[in-house]
Amino acid sequence: MSITIRNASRDDTALILHFIRELAIYEKAEDQVEATPETLAASLFGPGSPSRALICEQDGQAVGFAVYFFNYSTWQARKGLYLEDLFVLPAARGQGAGKRLLQHLAGIAVAEGCGRFEWSVLDWNQPAIDFYQSIGAKPQSEWVRYRLHGQALHDFAASASR
Repeated sequence: MSITIRNASRDDTALILHFIRELAIYEKAEDQVEATPETLAASLFGPGSPSRALICEQDGQAVGFAVYFFNYSTWQARKGLYLEDLFVLPAARGQGAGKRLLQHLAGIAVAEGCGRFEWSVLDWNQPAIDFYQSIGAKPQSEWVRYRLHGQALHDFAASASR
């Protein structure tokens, strides 16, 4: 079995969208996927895009993907790598594809001089939590993640002009 990781291209847009939908189904959030082929291609591969994508192939067949971007740590005064999404098809799990994706991303982080490689995991996803801990990742339980989105985001932004 051969596992390879490659940079995604605009030609992979439909494949990436398929993986995004599969990930959303797994995370019980299929109805929250707003991405279309057009918006995904523009946001991942358009000029000035802050994000990048990888495709994981097993024996020449695409079995997974990862989307990441660089962030910044003021405390470290260095950039970091943030993994937005990682997904491996159920049939390919347990065969090293996810680990290879994470190793590839860790290599990018090291090559880019990043001080951190971070991601989030749903608190009920015990198989992922166990896997992440097995590779030495540590949960950051003292931090609580917040989000403004949808109408709340628009309302809050508009409140500045009142």
